[in-house]
Amino acid sequence: MEFIEFWTLCSANGIVLDEIQREQIQRYVKELLYWNGKVNMISRKDEENIWIRHIMHSLSPLRYIDLPYKSNCLDIGSGGGLPGIPIAIAADRIKMLLTDSIKKKVKMLQMFADHSQVKHLSARQVRVEELQSSKQYIRSYDFIFARGVAKTAKLLEWTNKIIKKNGTWVFLKGGDLQEEIQEANHLFPDVKIKEQPIDFFGVKWFSEEQKKLLICQRRSQ
Repeated sequence: MEFIEFWTLCSANGIVLDEIQREQIQRYVKELLYWNGKVNMISRKDEENIWIRHIMHSLSPLRYIDLPYKSNCLDIGSGGGLPGIPIAIAADRIKMLLTDSIKKKVKMLQMFADHSQVKHLSARQVRVEELQSSKQYIRSYDFIFARGVAKTAKLLEWTNKIIKKNGTWVFLKGGDLQEEIQEANHLFPDVKIKEQPIDFFGVKWFSEEQKKLLICQRRSQ
């Protein structure tokens, strides 16, 4: 897929990128592909499908949730910056922290963040569960994102103290999630989990691969 087709499909699905955002996302993809040959951040088999399988997939939450102005967001296990960097580019009014436990990946993440010229986008080397031991992060985040990192119950365990009481978790997943949802419901009965199939007009891949979002919020909201 060429960029113009990606941009057109995003617009058709309500994700509108202005000229600056288009330049930022193209610069990010160019750098990600270049450095992926040196520091493995995405599957090399997927490089030719990067616009749908990685960038559009990362942007998919924006079809289903609203990120209010100045929302404080966290991307767990960001790897090559997915989904955090595309989201931060498209919703440039937010603040996004990219985290990963691998030092060389975090160096790449900070470079991508700097070169993107997106305000309030930064990276930190840390295991996300370690953030819960710091008072600085307790009840800090409005939204927490994760893409292909761990099961839902584990993600909730790692982050339940750092998300705000009215915050939202958004996990990008795929396949049959019933057993995973049941486990999370059992361990975190106070968290409501909505399974949202990803549906993009003009893009069959999401439905063919059963791509979904798990949107989680505390029941007390």
